[in-house]
Amino acid sequence: MLNVSELTVDIQGSRILRGISLEVRAGELVCLLGRNGAGKTTTFRSLMGYLRPVSGRISWEDKDLARLSTWQIAQLGIGFSPEESEVYADLTVEENIELPTWTRTCGRPAAERISEAYRIFPKLERYRKRGGAELSGGERKMVSIARALALDAELLLLDEPFEGLSPAIIPLVAEGVAAIRQSGKAIVMAESNLHHVPDYIDKLVVIERGEIIYTGSLSGALGDVEVMKIIAGAVDAEPQT
Repeated sequence: MLNVSELTVDIQGSRILRGISLEVRAGELVCLLGRNGAGKTTTFRSLMGYLRPVSGRISWEDKDLARLSTWQIAQLGIGFSPEESEVYADLTVEENIELPTWTRTCGRPAAERISEAYRIFPKLERYRKRGGAELSGGERKMVSIARALALDAELLLLDEPFEGLSPAIIPLVAEGVAAIRQSGKAIVMAESNLHHVPDYIDKLVVIERGEIIYTGSLSGALGDVEVMKIIAGAVDAEPQT
């Protein structure tokens, strides 16, 4: 479905991504693991069209995404839940989740897509009429993912879905991610904490200083001393974006 080849990205004259390559197949759960500043968010922002690559190719079902606008990429069926879990404060939970069905009318009926979002995160049912400004961090995270799901996306990009969440909320979000994966949608999940990586992922991709240093199984990474030094945070790194 998604193929990233030799992607190089600069921000304000600094090279952030250095020729990264990764592949996501239909229905796969891929975890992009790296310490803070390794380049995970820059990768996602490049995939969604917020940043333009210096070189390289991003293809989605044989379509070149590198020059498309963000809204065009979303229309193709790629949903994005950013690390900040931004929701529209002046809209209710219900309206936030329904919003993608207003902007992307193709695919399944809106009612079916909205129903699926609440099935994945049933706790949000009781907050349908609550304003976005009244939500906790964990509730905003669930709304952000549910909204991306209501786009009827075939691929979801989840940037740090567990970052900053309370121990009570993490299992709810984890159950939601597992349910999305079981529904057959592809997921790329960015994580900086090894302990938040589900053991059922299909592929682990480790990024360090804007370069991919490992692609393979989770068990393979756990058995690699040099990779573990990096993903366990045992080696200091100069922060990036």
